[in-house]
Amino acid sequence: MNWDWDKLQEKRQRQQGQNPPPRPPQDQDHDETERDEPRARRTPFSKGGNGPDANPLKRLSQMRVPNGRAVLLVLLAVVGLWLLSGIYIINPDEQGVVLRFGKYERTEGPGPHYAWPVPIETVYKPQVTQVLRSEVGFRSVGQSATFQQGQVRTIPEEASMLTGDENIVNVQFSVQYKISDPVQYLFNVSAPAALVRNAAEAAMREVIGNSQIDSAITDGKLKIQSEATQLLQQILNRYGAGIHVIAVQLQDVHPPQDVIEAFKDVASAREDKSRIINEAEAYRNELLPKARGQAAALRNQAEAYSATRVRNAEGDASRFDALRVEYEKAPKVTQQRLYYETMEDILAGAGEKVLMDGAAAARVLPYLPLPGLSAPQTPKAPQAVEKK
Repeated sequence: MNWDWDKLQEKRQRQQGQNPPPRPPQDQDHDETERDEPRARRTPFSKGGNGPDANPLKRLSQMRVPNGRAVLLVLLAVVGLWLLSGIYIINPDEQGVVLRFGKYERTEGPGPHYAWPVPIETVYKPQVTQVLRSEVGFRSVGQSATFQQGQVRTIPEEASMLTGDENIVNVQFSVQYKISDPVQYLFNVSAPAALVRNAAEAAMREVIGNSQIDSAITDGKLKIQSEATQLLQQILNRYGAGIHVIAVQLQDVHPPQDVIEAFKDVASAREDKSRIINEAEAYRNELLPKARGQAAALRNQAEAYSATRVRNAEGDASRFDALRVEYEKAPKVTQQRLYYETMEDILAGAGEKVLMDGAAAARVLPYLPLPGLSAPQTPKAPQAVEKK
């Protein structure tokens, strides 16, 4: 160590234009002793012995301090790096909230921006377009905050709720929301996720408390979801949380395990009731139109028959009046014509006809072939003629 220090002194004096002083003779035994000294006792400021150069303060006082130009360059480099650290980039799904000495200063949109480095200004970059999810009454096992199907773990103290008809029902639901105001979201509430979960539980308990258990389990779920969404949004707006509720979705609504079998029987009975009612309505819808059609057809037939009889009666009366007028003009001619018309109608309905004179007919044996006779046809009744 001694000879290294002497060489360093000679080099410094040579650089300053001085001649190096003659080196004093060194004892070979002393150098060997120094080489054998343990390395743990040697330091850059001493040889580890008891000589005149063992004082570290003396060696420190002999070291030269760098000049002011080098210090200035180092300070400028440090300041430059500090100023460059204020450059930041806002992603498209984020908004930048800038604080100056802990006070809100401004909100920046997507893109590159600059802010005074810490500790003057601080930048928060919440994701305002990401849809967050909060679960009430259950927790997804091994899943993230975003919506993913998987195994769930029930939380009974959150799921058990009292309905309006004093029944207990287990309600498991989730809330989907996103950040609407990043400033309120960051600084008005300390734990936004816990606030959403607690407010959602309170809103759902109020809605379930105003509903019947049958409605909550069967056909009233859409109404419950809508009312819970509106009520939850009102609560969060009252707190100034800067959160917009997208939807409240019921995952599972069922009665407690002790009475779930009885509720299943009741639900089955309701389904049977609905099925029977639907079948009866279908039969009614099929039968009533057919009956209405038959009634309309009978009514139309009766009206047609009535109109036909009336028209026929009117025609017969008009024809009789016309015949009476003709009979008054020529009674014998009209009587003979009526006789011919009547006989024409009678003979038209008879079968085979044989014409004989009176003498021949008197000599013929009357024979009536009963089996060969056809059914007699009813002749039209002759029209009566009113005689004066």
